[in-house]
Order: sequence, then structure tokens, then C-alpha cells
Amino acid sequence: MTGRLLVVSALSLWAGATLLLSRVRWFARPPLTERLRPYAPGGLAPARRAGLLSVESFRDAVGPLAQLVGERVSRLLGVGEDLEVRLARVHSPLDATAFRVRQLGWALAGFGAGALVVLAFRPPAAVGVVFVLGAPQLAFLVLEQQLAAASRAWQRRVFLELPVVAEQLAMLLSAGYSLTSGLNRVARRGRGSCARDLERVSRRIRQGVSDTDALQEWAAVAQVPALDRLVPVLALNHETSDLGRLLAEEARSIRRDVHRELVELAERRGEQVWIPVTVATLVPGVLFLAVPFITALQLFAA
Repeated sequence: MTGRLLVVSALSLWAGATLLLSRVRWFARPPLTERLRPYAPGGLAPARRAGLLSVESFRDAVGPLAQLVGERVSRLLGVGEDLEVRLARVHSPLDATAFRVRQLGWALAGFGAGALVVLAFRPPAAVGVVFVLGAPQLAFLVLEQQLAAASRAWQRRVFLELPVVAEQLAMLLSAGYSLTSGLNRVARRGRGSCARDLERVSRRIRQGVSDTDALQEWAAVAQVPALDRLVPVLALNHETSDLGRLLAEEARSIRRDVHRELVELAERRGEQVWIPVTVATLVPGVLFLAVPFITALQLFAA
């Protein structure tokens, strides 16, 4: 027994030391080709080399499986929107593979926690199955729900900020700014969600994409109906000379949509106020009516 324990301890120590030393620069020395890569023609960035048992190699090995399983589970749970689009919408630093790997890690941690609870408290078999199988699903759904909530909140902020952004662009274009310079100014001076999205639009324009294509990419990622109506107006930049007036009219239209939603929300909350009042009124009334009714039934039965 002692010999087996020593063997297991030696293997664990070897694996841990390999993972630790793979992160040390002097131990995991990159080859000559990667050291010369930054000085090659074209300014290529240095590629990160993953060790045999490093965290990067583990992510590369588990990533495709985690992405496949995560997509299948998301489809079963009714999530139809692409994960890459949602991550790009909220400007997440993670890509789809990294997010699915994180979900897989949380699910494994939930499975381990559920198994420990079952081993510690020894509940009935049905309760134990619920703990063991429900904990990883709950951990998976927590991350999925967090991303979905962040995506909806980002869309809401973009919708609320669009009237102001459209009015700013209308004033800049009327003052003689071009569409590209106006987008850059709003992105540089703004602090909201639209400003961050316009930073990406400006970056795409600097990469050689046309302003119309960059704005259409923004609309495809944001998926806000008001933005879908605003982008075709901005696309008229090369066809009309009074784009500022058109943008001002579109800003007023979007503001009316925002006002309409706020009125609907206020009326809905006003209706919800009457629900507890109605319940509080009906329950005592039913009790007061039930007492004489039951008494009358007893008299007729006697």
C-alpha cells in the first residue's frame, strides 16, 4: 500500500512540476523560428507555444468537445442565437471555445460538488440522482443565463442611446463633418454602449472595410430593430446632401419608439398594482359570503 501511494505521489508531483515549469520562460524556451517571427517581413506577432501538458494544450484538446457539447445543450434548452454573436455584442474578451471550456469546467465542478454532498449526507437515491445530475446542469445554465442577461441589457442600452447618438451624428454632419469623422468623434467622446460599438465600427473602417459594411456588421451583431432602420439612412451618405436632416427625423422616430415603450411599461406596472389589491379584496369578501351560505345550507339540511 505504501509503494502504491509513493508511485501515485511521484506521478502527481511530476505532472504538477511539468505544468508549473511549462509557464516559466527559461524552461519552455521557444524555438528559433518563433523567436525570429517578430522580425520577419510583415510584422507577424509572436505565436504562443503550448507545452505538452500546459493549460493551452489542455484547452486546445478539450475545446472542440466542449464547444460541441455546449452547442447541443444550448439547442436543447431553447437558445437559438449564435454564441459568437452574443459574445461579440457584449465585447467579451472570450471566444466561443474559451466560453464553452469555462462552462465545461463549471459543470465538472458542479458534478464534483453534487457528488460530495451525496457522499457526505447519504440522501435517498432519487435525491442523490437529482444532486449529481442537476448540479452540473445548474452550473452550465448559470453562465448561459449570465451571458443572455448581459446580451439583453446591452441591446436595451443601445436602444435607449440611439436617439442621442443619431442626433449627435446629425449635428456633426450638418456642421460639415464626414460620416467617418463623425463616427470617430462620437466613439471618442462617448461613454456608453453605442460609443463602444462605434469604436469597433471605426476600427473596421481603418482596416479597409467600407463605412456601410462596417455599420451593417454593427447592426447584425446588435440586432436592435431601431438600429436596423438607422443604418440604411446612414448608408445614404454618398447619395444625398441633407443626411443631417434625415438623421434628425430618424432620431425623432426612435425617440417616439422609446417613449411608447416607456408608456407601455408604466401602464403595465399600473395594472400590476391592482393585482394585490384585488386579491386582498376578494379573499375577505369570499369568506364573508361563505359564512351565511354555509349556515343557510345547514338550516335547509336540518
